[in-house]
Amino acid sequence: MLTAVFLAALILITVHSQEAEETITYTQCTDGYEWDPVRQRCKDIDECEIVPDACKGGMKCVNHYGGYLCLPRTAQIIVNEREEAAAESTSGRNNVIRRTPADPQRVPPNPTHQIQCAAGYEQSDHNVCQDIDECATGTHNCRADQVCVNLRGSFSCQCPPGYQKRGDQCVDLDECTVPPYCHHRCVNTPGSYYCQCNAGFQLASNNHTCVDINECDANNPCAQQCYNILGSFICQCNPGFELSSDRINCEDTDECRTSSYICQYQCVNEPGKFSCVCPEGYQVVGGRTCQDINECETTNECREDEICWNYHGGFRCYPRNPCQEPYVLTSENRCVCPVSNALCRELPYSVVYKYMSIRSDRTVPSDIFQIQATTIYPNTINTFRIKSGNENGEFYLRQTSAVSAMLVLVKSLTGPREHIVDLEMLTVNSLNYRTSSVLRLTIIVGPYAF
Repeated sequence: MLTAVFLAALILITVHSQEAEETITYTQCTDGYEWDPVRQRCKDIDECEIVPDACKGGMKCVNHYGGYLCLPRTAQIIVNEREEAAAESTSGRNNVIRRTPADPQRVPPNPTHQIQCAAGYEQSDHNVCQDIDECATGTHNCRADQVCVNLRGSFSCQCPPGYQKRGDQCVDLDECTVPPYCHHRCVNTPGSYYCQCNAGFQLASNNHTCVDINECDANNPCAQQCYNILGSFICQCNPGFELSSDRINCEDTDECRTSSYICQYQCVNEPGKFSCVCPEGYQVVGGRTCQDINECETTNECREDEICWNYHGGFRCYPRNPCQEPYVLTSENRCVCPVSNALCRELPYSVVYKYMSIRSDRTVPSDIFQIQATTIYPNTINTFRIKSGNENGEFYLRQTSAVSAMLVLVKSLTGPREHIVDLEMLTVNSLNYRTSSVLRLTIIVGPYAF
């Protein structure tokens, strides 16, 4: 776009009075020029400096004699200073005003002839041409959606900020189509725009950049532990809890439900944790395992004529002298039938009382007890058998040597239960002498497999 250069002619004006006359010369400049009182001549007006947005569409403004040019930014401009000076010298001419000798500084208030001003100017009270502010007087023809900008000798109709001219109309400028305005999202509005941020971000003080929101510091939404991440956050729960479906709250983890082997006996769930309990007669060891309590060492309730026997899950009181007539006690738990007593002829020579305990549901077959002869006679043969207490076939006696045998559990036993098994050793010598002894074994099966 090229703005034309106006070089209007100057008007010579002579003012007369009835007294002696003195000729006064003044100068009026044409459009695009203004009077320079120092150099005493008209000088070019730089419209590129005083006209807002003189050029549109990316064009650059180049000042020219009496006007300005809008040229592409790549254009090269060569200015002829002589022609510029010549243009300035021809942009005005001297006008003559005659002053009276009595008041040489005073311009006659009512001159005989009015001065004539160029378009866009008007005569002032001092007979000087001054610019008409068309925007202030309302003599412009700008549309209601435009902004009037006063110029020297003219005016310009411009669009308000956020709008651009399209023909004679001002249409909204979509700032969102000209990046980079906003960091995340741009929202266009009539004459303006504003920026929005994605979830988890907020606008910085420049209203353009988006910065991460630390949800954990601002308003911790997590029920327990909060970890901030870029644009969001993560909730975690303390040990013993797990995230609920909303990923914010924490629910107690029922450890007892997750595994049936977490405790040896019974698991008790608690908020955020669990505990293992053991049945009566046992105590918790290592947090999960049940160990038998030896009541004979802690809470022995047996009488003085009784001995305490501890077994898995409890204890029993047995008489210190288990011998029954005609047997007499010879040593601890050993009863002997005297040969002098006629009743002893058909009875075993000795009965020894032993006690043992096993866990319930013990794996079978399993060796549980060994019987062995305490006295070895030469030229004798020892045989072993289960004399009583094996009516259901739970046991088997396997001879392991000439003087010993092993009691084998062949059927699993479930407690609590007590078994009394008589194990007999029959001794025969070469003279056909025979004798026998019995080991009365009391087997107590505990109520649990531990």
